[in-house]
Amino acid sequence: MAVYTLPELPYDYAALEPVINPQIIELHHDKHHAAYVKGANDTLEQLAEARDKEQWGSINGLEKNLAFHLSGHILHSIYWHNMTGDGGGEPLEKDGVGELADAIAESFGSFAGFKAQLTKAAATTQGSGWGVLAYEPLSGRLIVEQVYDHQGNLGQGSTPILVFDAWEHAFYLQYKNQKVDFIDAMWAVVNWQDVAKRYAAAKERGDGLLLAP
Repeated sequence: MAVYTLPELPYDYAALEPVINPQIIELHHDKHHAAYVKGANDTLEQLAEARDKEQWGSINGLEKNLAFHLSGHILHSIYWHNMTGDGGGEPLEKDGVGELADAIAESFGSFAGFKAQLTKAAATTQGSGWGVLAYEPLSGRLIVEQVYDHQGNLGQGSTPILVFDAWEHAFYLQYKNQKVDFIDAMWAVVNWQDVAKRYAAAKERGDGLLLAP
């Protein structure tokens, strides 16, 4: 059975300066993300042992651990590719991401409205969490979700296409306790090409995950 592995960064540690310094990228990827990968794999082993021994006393904790570590792994895997040193601005048709730009305008009224909502969602997470732009297949629209930890407060079936990490380990060494400053700065490194590809892929899958007639 395949296990989860830590993906390589699509750039070097210094690629996102000055928005995110190299030390944060190294620690965030090599330590924090790696810990979620290990946690997911360890929990799968513990669940297998519980099945073999038919000992279910720890099932609630194990299922919570699996959701936490696996969601952390998935969100971070998206996060690294959502950023580029050549990013920023807003998605525009002339850059080949017009479909995404149209979807944002249709779902949020304007890019400015979307940017304000995602910024506030990420910056006001209580404790640890994420601000997420997701494709919601039931309505076919884009929505913003405020995710607590890695897995809480999510609409079932929605697909994340742009994620802002609002955990302290993502910014504290550089921005201290100024989470809002970090989220504001993040817009300068958004990789709209990557977000557009994720939007197209999610839209193509449509409502296949839903048990609809």
